[in-house]
Amino acid sequence: MFQSLESGETKLSYLAVKICLAVDITLSLKAFRLFFNHEQIRTMSRVKRRTTHPPYWHVLKNNQRTDEKISSDNLRFVQEVIQDKYKNKSPIKGSDLDIEKTEWDPKTKRSGVIARNIGVQHMWEKDGKKVICTVLHVLDNHVIRYVPPEEYAKSVIGAKMFKNRKPLGCLVVGAEASNPERFTRQYCSLFDEVGLLPKKRLARFIVTPNAALPPCTPLTAGHFVIGQAVDVYGKTIDYGFQGVVKRWGFKGGPASHGTTKFHRRGGTIGTGRDKARVWPGQKMPGHMGSERRFNRGLKIVRINMKYNIIYVKGTVPGPTNSIVQIFDTALPRRKFTEAPPHPTYFPPEDGTLPQEDIWDSSLHVFGSPSISV
Repeated sequence: MFQSLESGETKLSYLAVKICLAVDITLSLKAFRLFFNHEQIRTMSRVKRRTTHPPYWHVLKNNQRTDEKISSDNLRFVQEVIQDKYKNKSPIKGSDLDIEKTEWDPKTKRSGVIARNIGVQHMWEKDGKKVICTVLHVLDNHVIRYVPPEEYAKSVIGAKMFKNRKPLGCLVVGAEASNPERFTRQYCSLFDEVGLLPKKRLARFIVTPNAALPPCTPLTAGHFVIGQAVDVYGKTIDYGFQGVVKRWGFKGGPASHGTTKFHRRGGTIGTGRDKARVWPGQKMPGHMGSERRFNRGLKIVRINMKYNIIYVKGTVPGPTNSIVQIFDTALPRRKFTEAPPHPTYFPPEDGTLPQEDIWDSSLHVFGSPSISV
């Protein structure tokens, strides 16, 4: 009898363990299917068009400052070490390039520059017409690294970009040198080979092999010429959460005749018959602005070589004091017809500027007589 009881308890315990294992396996299979079934996971491609954090492959940039007090002697020693480690090299001249000299052709893709939008200024043409121009200050741009096409095609971005076409090289350009104490060690290590102070801004420009530049090469406003059409890339003004009247330009409801709390609303958002639901892409209130945009085909009407300032005709994305990137235009009918400064502009060896302020022929130069008798 005792043996039968023991065998019965053994069967019950074995059955309980089997049930628990079955439940665990079922739950794990459900979790596995939910994780790998793309139909169950909702994608936000129609809704989320912007990201507020850098990509995962970017190196951690900002340094977490501590409250430790440093003596004046130690602080002076740190500054000496910084000056010895990040000693700026002299600008590279055209004759010092160690790359193969190639001629420019219409299919050449040159590097761009990083600039700061410092405001809008009105200019006047010779016939009296007022022109709105955006003033862009080209910062202290230096080439940080050149990635050849074979290596860049294996990266995360390059694999997507050059999946079905011939790969091109990538030129990493930095701007706005700053104190290395504000950045992490990993971020500062990106500039060790160049010998420059860490830059606040970094940008990647896709270039052809004949437009490659060696590290530490400076890029100035002379990289572009008067009358050239350029594309400006930046982030638009962030307006936050806005309604349909401001975001989409809706008319709104009537103002009187019994209207209550319907003055700036959008009305119905769905149908009541066959498709009784809200259709994808419906214009509704939401986040407005703060998106990456291109303004293409902007004409350069003035260049100040002394202060590295470019005047472009029209407006650019972003508010005043924002960072933008300037490229050679991609519009087929507005591309170069003559050879530009290739691969970039190098100032004369004696340090003199051929012309400090260059104006377009259609503009009225300030200070010159406007009426001739």
